[in-house]
Amino acid sequence: MQNRIDLIRPDAPELAARGSHLVGVTTHEFEISAGRSLTTEIWYPAHPETLPGTIYHTLIRDGVTPTTLHGFASRDAKPAQGSAPLVVISHGYPGNRFLLSHLAESLAAKGYVVAAPDHAGSTYDDQQAFGVTLLNRPLDQRGIIDAVAMLGGDLGALVECSNVGLIGYSMGGYGALVFGGAGLSAAALNHPRIGNDTALAMHLAGSDSHAALRDPRLKAIIPIGPWGNAQGIWDAAGLAQMDTPMLMMAGTTDDISNYAAMRGVFEGASGERYLLSFQNAGHNAAAPYPAPTESWAMSDALGWPPFEHYADAVWDTLRMNNIAQHFAAAFMGLHLRGEAFSSYLDGMTWQGFAPGTNVGLTLEHKPAR
Repeated sequence: MQNRIDLIRPDAPELAARGSHLVGVTTHEFEISAGRSLTTEIWYPAHPETLPGTIYHTLIRDGVTPTTLHGFASRDAKPAQGSAPLVVISHGYPGNRFLLSHLAESLAAKGYVVAAPDHAGSTYDDQQAFGVTLLNRPLDQRGIIDAVAMLGGDLGALVECSNVGLIGYSMGGYGALVFGGAGLSAAALNHPRIGNDTALAMHLAGSDSHAALRDPRLKAIIPIGPWGNAQGIWDAAGLAQMDTPMLMMAGTTDDISNYAAMRGVFEGASGERYLLSFQNAGHNAAAPYPAPTESWAMSDALGWPPFEHYADAVWDTLRMNNIAQHFAAAFMGLHLRGEAFSSYLDGMTWQGFAPGTNVGLTLEHKPAR
């Protein structure tokens, strides 16, 4: 079957294995502020009698061509009983709520509720001015937490929003850093893609509005290829305010977010932090699902094959997906549930990897300052 998002390679690290829970998936429309609604996919641990298997109908990168993705979640299944921490997944610009659906299914099978919105103004078929994304991304991320916390019914009884994780790819990573404490520099307001919109000043480091954005429910972030530091979006003082525990994933040849700039975030943040580097990988390191079959053809709308939006020139996408699933399970388990997963975050021992399967990876750690 084509376009599967739930595959696990035989050489995948230990925590990439499918968890013990069956998984349900449902779609909600959340109005997170006046006039701003986000269509949101929610994955969750499902009732033990759930029959697995679903199809996701979506668009590829050109915003025109439909595709179907196949996973193991069950549409609108009855939620399990118990308590499951919330993880928010935030796509890039452009992207959509399914871009990291493989990671969402994996985390839900391990006992998390996962909410991934379509960020209005940032999707394949709704690309608005870049400043819209810069302003709204961290606000959306907090707004989704608030909206999910208000859910009723069986799903509302299941989700636990006092310990929340956030995974953001590219512009989602930018949002995660701002939400996690890294207030913008004054120079960021002069970025040529912002235009004349002064609203972005609300995210300035040291401003009352940025302080109000901070949320004690947010316990851990995983920025993947986060955009911004190469553009002067943060300065040293702003990065030093980023005290939320962080696991960053990055490709060393990323020419969109710039690997050296991402290392600067890792070096400059003040919370406990990790950097997982995929040697010789580009901006697609770790995040998108494998390129759907429909994306291989040349796109008249784009002038290039959408395949390039998903794939890496060096790394197998499925391998990167499985590695990301492994480390996301370890990092979120440690910070959201207090599980004894610290040893899986040791770049010397590489617990959970069979001999030779960590080739091309480096994992660095810095304690909180």
